[in-house]
Amino acid sequence: MGYTIYDIARAANVSKSTVSRVLNNQNNISEDARNRVIKAMEELNYQPSKLARALSSSFDAIMVVSRSAKTTTNNPFFSEILQTVAEKAEEENFDVILQTAKNSRDELEKCITKIKEKMIKGIIMLSSPTNEELFKQLDVFNIPIVVIGKVNGNYNNIYSVDTDNYHDSYELTKYLIEQGHKKIACIHSPLEYHVSIDRLNGYKACMEDHQLPVSEEWLIDGGYNVETGSLAARKLILGANRPTAVLATDDLKVVSIYKTATELGVSIPHDLSVVGYSNSSFIPFLSPSLTSIEIPVRKLGKTGAELLFSIIRKNKPEEARTIIKTDKVIQDSVLKKFTYKS
Repeated sequence: MGYTIYDIARAANVSKSTVSRVLNNQNNISEDARNRVIKAMEELNYQPSKLARALSSSFDAIMVVSRSAKTTTNNPFFSEILQTVAEKAEEENFDVILQTAKNSRDELEKCITKIKEKMIKGIIMLSSPTNEELFKQLDVFNIPIVVIGKVNGNYNNIYSVDTDNYHDSYELTKYLIEQGHKKIACIHSPLEYHVSIDRLNGYKACMEDHQLPVSEEWLIDGGYNVETGSLAARKLILGANRPTAVLATDDLKVVSIYKTATELGVSIPHDLSVVGYSNSSFIPFLSPSLTSIEIPVRKLGKTGAELLFSIIRKNKPEEARTIIKTDKVIQDSVLKKFTYKS
């Protein structure tokens, strides 16, 4: 049977707070009470857990805040980056508390609860919502928060580790144009997070800079999973004005396009060229191989975790924002229509 500090308090005939003070080696307790608590612990073979100690004081843990299940299900980005953060926490002898939430209000309340109960010494957030009210309300608690994603506002305790999503989408779109494509579509994620907006805006800016039209029917929200992405791909491919190329703003959209193209007998790249983002282990198995921006997921997680632990050790960085370099990989998913001349 596992005993709690309530059992110890009852056996020693003291309050729970007295047991907590003994566990934390505090001095404001009588010798008699201390001895009774120690005797009760020995008799019950009590092994104090970190969670029990957290009831009265801080212990070495960080919290990783992920999106709600509706946006993370079957998305390998979140599992891989969480694994990387957990590995770094293990090196630092820290525990990891994983938190998900139903909505932004629920997320805020859970974060504040754990901060006030002194259960955590820092937070890593695995996404950055466009509505930064959450950041504003957490910043006042003076606890370090590292966001894997973009942060627009200026805060005292919130730091960003990200890639240049706007630039990367611009470069992918530019590559399609250089291969002779003018009718280029974009299947994107819902515009609730900075990453989605930046990738879509990079595409739009490149099209505008090259004086190419952006048709509203070529801008399709593909949702958060392969099923909704496949519906978007089907709508694009079966449309009356099918484009010759498409930018997919994450790897689930890429898979959706490949899957739907196969089902509809559409050849990649001969009927439809595809570029996108590669941040999961299954992308290399696609055929034809994808022309993509490779997102360094493990480097993002490692850099974010190292930054958080550095701040916890009171080493405040000079810059609040860190940009991780990405690589563009040219492979076989784009058909060259003709030589582009600027």
